[in-house]
Amino acid sequence: QVQLVESGGGSVQAGGSLRLSCTASLIIFSINQMGWYRQAPGKERELVAQITRGGITNYAESTVGRFTISRDGAKNTVYLQMNSLKPEDTAVYYCNADKGLRYWGQGTQVTVSS
Repeated sequence: QVQLVESGGGSVQAGGSLRLSCTASLIIFSINQMGWYRQAPGKERELVAQITRGGITNYAESTVGRFTISRDGAKNTVYLQMNSLKPEDTAVYYCNADKGLRYWGQGTQVTVSS
């Protein structure tokens, strides 16, 4: 079982930046893929960005050029750097670990005001 603890959410104005962190309870290189998803009120949860064990990254089209996913193996932590934030980025952001089974963090709120 994988436990994921997220941090770094908050409220910013449009154009601002935030960095989310997700610390896993085991070595992240033992996890097939880790990613960030988000869910806005009334909408389905959607992929934001993901990184494979081999380091290959994938982004939602709406975040390309603004968001960057990265990891620190020594800290078992995956990050999501979010720049040029827009009001439509407002959502609860969830960390995900795919180890055959999928595990989720508790979520962290990101609010972007115009």
